[in-house]
Amino acid sequence: MKKLLLIGILPLLLCGCPRPEPFSESPYIEFVGLEKVDDGTGVDNQANLTVHFQDGDGDVGLNDADTTGVFSKDSLYYYNFFIDYYEKQHGEWVLVELPTPLHARIPRLSENLPESIEGDITILTSINNYFSTYDTIKLSCCLVDRALHRRNVTETPEIIANKRK
Repeated sequence: MKKLLLIGILPLLLCGCPRPEPFSESPYIEFVGLEKVDDGTGVDNQANLTVHFQDGDGDVGLNDADTTGVFSKDSLYYYNFFIDYYEKQHGEWVLVELPTPLHARIPRLSENLPESIEGDITILTSINNYFSTYDTIKLSCCLVDRALHRRNVTETPEIIANKRK
């Protein structure tokens, strides 16, 4: 009798359990935190930017050898993590083109394709525009996968960067 009851309940349990929703094939990111790096100078030069990501097919990241075609050094997609630098100038946010872009190449995160992956990515980035006196900044960023999918842009809150005196 107990076996029959268990056999009768098992299909209900299996059907009643919610299945995890698969992530989108386009990578999603959200801001987690930004921690200034103290280099002993009293000037805020760099910070560790952390974002959380999700990707439904696991094709996030580039290998060192990925430097041809759309991933060549001349291509927009040589980088796969894009960071834009904004300064608050006279109360308005202004996109600033820095002499050296802040973009980064995230290494390959999974070799088991396709698979849903998620985690945190931390990138060391500059937070000080030496050619400007404005000290209030924010960063916006997006992640592009190997299929060139991008889903969203996330931003840091306002950051006050200690400048050279």
